[in-house]
Amino acid sequence: MDNRVRNSMPMIKYDGNAFVDMEDEVAIEYPLTIFIDNEEFATMVCSPTNLEELVIGFLASEGMVRTFEDIESMVIDEGKGLVYVSLKVKQSINKEFYSKRFIGSCCGKSRQFYFHNDARTARTVLSKIQITIEQCFRLMKLMQEQSVDFQQTGGVHNAALCTADQLLYIQTDIGRHNALDKLYGICLKGKLPRNDKIISFSGRVSSEVLLKVAKMGIGIVLSKSAPTTLAIELANDLGITVVGFIRNHQFNIYSHSERIIEGKKGE
Repeated sequence: MDNRVRNSMPMIKYDGNAFVDMEDEVAIEYPLTIFIDNEEFATMVCSPTNLEELVIGFLASEGMVRTFEDIESMVIDEGKGLVYVSLKVKQSINKEFYSKRFIGSCCGKSRQFYFHNDARTARTVLSKIQITIEQCFRLMKLMQEQSVDFQQTGGVHNAALCTADQLLYIQTDIGRHNALDKLYGICLKGKLPRNDKIISFSGRVSSEVLLKVAKMGIGIVLSKSAPTTLAIELANDLGITVVGFIRNHQFNIYSHSERIIEGKKGE
């Protein structure tokens, strides 16, 4: 399989006057099933790029591994869309645990987790990073400039791992959560520190996205789109700064505004 996220497909375009036979660039949708120690664990639908990093980040997000070294081996059959993972420490897989609704409380306040596993793996982010207003705009601009596949298809999401001053890695996928898992996998493989990093994101900040960011231990997520109410509640609870609608020299800060400052850092 070639390492692309889009293919040319035939289509008929109505141009306002007539029907015209043309080709369009369309995002590839690829099913991938993960087996852990010969037991089926999950099937995801993704873009067929950076599959190893995607699986590593997904397993870490699900609490199956904590470091890259927890994985003994990984074999990817791209033709069949299958991944076989062997863990150094064998675990029993309770699928109900990974899909069962969780409602708990913390100091009298209910945390709005959907699943038991999120309650187990999401942690309060203690990052002290701060960025300026101009850095918010610049990081979003850098991500959008490199989002070639989105420009061609309109059918994918992009997520970028950044420092305050530069974009380090950008990942593309039809699933916004998959793009974040790919970044998580890159961090784990490269043993990259994450408490001084920022996520620049193309899509809506849902509760699922916010929890992925929390599990990565990153304190700021920037988006050109909107957050959901549950994402904002979780962000306030988990110590994450959510900045949305970064467009036309404006943005909205929905949580932990202390990380967004005016002027130069240190002034």
